[in-house]
Amino acid sequence: MNILLTNDDGILAKGLLAVHKVFSQKHEVSVIAPDRERSAVGHGISLNTPIRAKKILFTEQDWGHAVSGTPVDCIKLGILELLPRKPDLVISGINPGANTGVNINYSGTVAAAREACLYGIPSIAVSIKGHDPIHLDDAALFMLSLIEQMAATRLPAGTFLNVNFPDLPIDRYPDIRISHQDLLFYNEYIDKKSDPRNQAYYWHGAEIKNGIVDSGSDTSNLNKNYISITPIKCDMTDYALIDELKILEKFSVSKE
Repeated sequence: MNILLTNDDGILAKGLLAVHKVFSQKHEVSVIAPDRERSAVGHGISLNTPIRAKKILFTEQDWGHAVSGTPVDCIKLGILELLPRKPDLVISGINPGANTGVNINYSGTVAAAREACLYGIPSIAVSIKGHDPIHLDDAALFMLSLIEQMAATRLPAGTFLNVNFPDLPIDRYPDIRISHQDLLFYNEYIDKKSDPRNQAYYWHGAEIKNGIVDSGSDTSNLNKNYISITPIKCDMTDYALIDELKILEKFSVSKE
């Protein structure tokens, strides 16, 4: 299989290296990733600055493209310019820190998988709980097995997978849970400070609400140390509301 590997943590990130080490033993793996951390940039693309891609050795013997733009830029540049053909699969990650719930909307990791999906390429966003995880190799090994098991399963057009792992050794992995996205929002705040010149600057902060986490959601299942897999659709239309809103088509706007 021809696999494109990317992330939002930079081409030298441990999670990307773990996936490359495992998958390159059995598959042809190309790496196109940001040249630095691009976390929480969402589905942003570079429009006002040129995008640069530099070939670098990201291991002692493996070359990849370090891109000056966003994770989505990496996908576009790879498909439209750098790769000789479309990949069979795109893997984005492994991201340190879960990408569940509302974080899916902000995540560069998830956005890269979504962009590949828009191009008609099967894609998976992969994250692991904790910001300094120690079981990245275990998660990469499990992903290899998961993809082999899914070889005969075709994802519907416009749908990709968002996978989140607990930070556990592979021999302690519990069952997989197919989850829906949790929509419990954060308690947000702005921390205002002053610099040495008495100019204001701001840090955005957030704390998870102490509410009841939706049972069966990605957040709930991951908190129970299950491997959470959520199918995500690119089409965000609320089809159930279309017929109800049809009444708006009967409104006319006065030109007087």
